[in-house]
Amino acid sequence: MHKQKNVGQIDGAYKDPAQDVKPPEPRPLRHRDFRLLAAGQLASSLGDAFYAVALPWYVLAGHGGSLMLSTVLFAYGVPRTALLLVGGQASDRWRPWTVMLGADAVRAVAVAGLAVTAALGPVHLWILVPIAAVIGAGEGMFLPGSFAIVPALLPDAGLQAGNALLSSGTQAAALVGPALGGLLVAAVGASSAFALDAFTFAVSALTLLGVRGARRGTAGVPAAAPAGAQPAPALAESAPPATPPKLAILLRTSPVLLVVLLITVAANLGSGGLSQVALAALARGPLHTDAAGYGVLIAAIAAGSLLGTVVAGRTRRVRRPAMLGSGAFLLASVCLAAAPWSGGVGSDAAALAGFGLGNGFGNIVMITLFQRWAPPELLGRLTGLLMLASFGVFPLSALFAGGVVGAFGPAAYFPLAAGMLAVAIGIGMALRQWREFGAEGPPAATDRASLEVASTAAAPV
Repeated sequence: MHKQKNVGQIDGAYKDPAQDVKPPEPRPLRHRDFRLLAAGQLASSLGDAFYAVALPWYVLAGHGGSLMLSTVLFAYGVPRTALLLVGGQASDRWRPWTVMLGADAVRAVAVAGLAVTAALGPVHLWILVPIAAVIGAGEGMFLPGSFAIVPALLPDAGLQAGNALLSSGTQAAALVGPALGGLLVAAVGASSAFALDAFTFAVSALTLLGVRGARRGTAGVPAAAPAGAQPAPALAESAPPATPPKLAILLRTSPVLLVVLLITVAANLGSGGLSQVALAALARGPLHTDAAGYGVLIAAIAAGSLLGTVVAGRTRRVRRPAMLGSGAFLLASVCLAAAPWSGGVGSDAAALAGFGLGNGFGNIVMITLFQRWAPPELLGRLTGLLMLASFGVFPLSALFAGGVVGAFGPAAYFPLAAGMLAVAIGIGMALRQWREFGAEGPPAATDRASLEVASTAAAPV
């Protein structure tokens, strides 16, 4: 988990009082609570992959049609997006493990109900829509806490490796899970796949029950401080407690937060419609390939992202992590822009793997930096806001991709999406606060001024 610091110190660099102490080796699986979290999340991710195959198969095989399937997916997506901020607020108020545990328990019951429904007979919209809405709402509540809980379980030196490990598990499940789910559905039917997904939610809930460290502290409070470390001034017993900053004031006074949100929106506006719209049109059109070739292109992005995540997990902390993450995203944008001009499925797949590599590496670096920067008592809400910026632009991204592909062809979409990401990164790199984001050393004078303004709030929103 991240080093102790003044909770009001919110922009730019900071120097930990214990930074001269040699940090522990970044081996997150040495920590029992994190092992439990990782095991539960891996099981749940595999279950989600089974569900992703079983749901459309169940609806379409039951003569529900594409309209019913899109209605069910809409019923899932709206509450998921709408409750991200609520989930962040709840995570800060009641601790992440409590919200995650409740969300897993509710989703286990809802998916078990879906398994029973699928076993009893054909599809019925009036049953599927409420179940999908409950599952989506549960995910919206769960997601902010799943990021906010990690700093509570790991020392700072293991935080980036821990984030990479969790992300690698999710990506690996996304690679192998659909194939396993397809075999399961073909062999024993959709009901069994739903039942297995419900079981994995129960497994995740049980592992959260065992996460003792998260129950003892709140998100952002170190699970284990390095030996000999002294508390930061704001946390010392002799000092008065610092007034927590308001989220709304952070949005007005923190250039770093605004740049993070800008990059998130730009990246997801360009990539949200990439695989399902632009890449599919590229495969069917200029590349003249079949569904297998399309699958190769999608798998190349996933494989590159998994590799980038693993590499990030093994990368030691650098002096200017924001610049390292920015460089990775710029590499991703270059590869994305070059992808449709490579001349064939193989070369396009290589370019898309490079895009996934830069994106996966940059994501882990920036997520870790965000967790270290965020005031602990606002980490859940800030994470919810970040995820809203990610999930919220997906419908716009799909429409944007469809419009560009329809007007100019699929190849034009790739450099346009890459350009949006590169411009957002360039805006950030033009700001001193972004270039020094996470850098070691005392905060700059302008950052201390932001601290004084942000700390005028009586309570967090």
